[in-house]
Amino acid sequence: MRALYFAWVRERIGKADEEIAPPETIKTSANSWAGCTAKGNYAAAFAHIKSMRAAIDRTHVKHDALIGEAREIAFFPPMTGG
Repeated sequence: MRALYFAWVRERIGKADEEIAPPETIKTSANSWAGCTAKGNYAAAFAHIKSMRAAIDRTHVKHDALIGEAREIAFFPPMTGG
């Protein structure tokens, strides 16, 4: 699965994307965030999980959305209009 990071999430992690292989215990987008926080500089990027957003295969999803056979998951901070 390809993981994409946007805005300050990308800045804190230090990369725009990467290939990940979530273990079978990771079922939802929220689970994947929790898994990421265990990895070095990812903790700072995912420190405010409740305010973050995710998209699975380019569709915005809620925190309890199932990952299933997704090819891509994206993480980003809340967006504002402008």
